[in-house]
Amino acid sequence: MDIRIDDLRGAATIALLEAHRQNMFEHSPPESVHALDLDGLRQPGITFWSAWEGDVLMGCGALKELNAEQAELKSMRTADGHLRKGVAAKILQHIIAVARNRHYKQLYLETGPVAAFAAARALYARYGFRECGPFADYPEDPYSVFMVLDLTDAQALE
Repeated sequence: MDIRIDDLRGAATIALLEAHRQNMFEHSPPESVHALDLDGLRQPGITFWSAWEGDVLMGCGALKELNAEQAELKSMRTADGHLRKGVAAKILQHIIAVARNRHYKQLYLETGPVAAFAAARALYARYGFRECGPFADYPEDPYSVFMVLDLTDAQALE
């Protein structure tokens, strides 16, 4: 699997991100959907990666800098034909490694509490993320689960 920085211009990437946002709106009310659109993902301070096997897009994920010590995981998505193949784990490992290399102390994320997000929450927990309160400018929301990984913890998975 080749994980590389993506310019968000390819048809496959755009389609995957559109499916991602559509799925978020299927499980949360509009005011509780925090998935970024293409313009949002193209903002300074956000690095977006896609994972490929040959010319087949397998998944994606992004890292958004919140400040010099904190970042947020965004737009984690595995393409439907590649679920349960370890794609999300590989992308997550890559993003955690980049966050550590950038010397962030905490890596945050926001996901949903419903069953559709259970596999994602379990993946994040396996990599050391723990539930926390809202961060950055997120409000308290019954449709959000906030999680954080302490990147300074030597016990956190490498």
